[in-house]
Amino acid sequence: MKKKVLIKKASRFVRKSLENAEGGHDWLHVKRVLRNARMIMKKKKADKTIVYLGLIFHDLADPKFNHGDKEKGIKLTRAFFEETGVKEKTARKVINIVQNISYNGGFQVAKKLSGELKIARDADRLDAMGAIGIARAFHFGGYSGRKIYDPGIKPVKYHSEQEYRENNNPTINHFHEKLLRLRKQMNSRVAKKIARKRHKFLEDFLQQFKRELKGKS
Repeated sequence: MKKKVLIKKASRFVRKSLENAEGGHDWLHVKRVLRNARMIMKKKKADKTIVYLGLIFHDLADPKFNHGDKEKGIKLTRAFFEETGVKEKTARKVINIVQNISYNGGFQVAKKLSGELKIARDADRLDAMGAIGIARAFHFGGYSGRKIYDPGIKPVKYHSEQEYRENNNPTINHFHEKLLRLRKQMNSRVAKKIARKRHKFLEDFLQQFKRELKGKS
């Protein structure tokens, strides 16, 4: 199967699967991270097909929405590849991205941090920063029943991936627990440059949020 045909078929399959997905992890999120990846790959050599397929499938079955099941997305991805006759070598590289792209509290360490995985991580994590990152954070907070802010609940330092997954702290805490940490985790020069601007936007938002809490303009 030609690469373009495979990517189109994978896109149709995942888009249909994500029709009722939470707004921050839907098909539009996938489209944004694909755009981020294209920006990065203008300056970075990589197997574009592997990167695109990895990002197309990366949120097919996010553990957050599947009772913590990390294997479901991998199984669905592999089943698609078997059905479409994708070579095992390609399937392994894509599944390496699906398996290792998520932040997971910063505890997940990929066994094989390929060039394609680095690009996919950068592309996905950029979408958790800046204006879009703020919108996604509050949308997911409402979806999962989190408070916006509670002065009595301070940001925490997680000691395990499970602790990170099970915590239901207010959305503002999520900025300190994850979003503001992403800038230093970028791999490519392009992603680092974009992340600096989006990180500043996160900081500016928090400063304005604090001013308004104090009754200031």
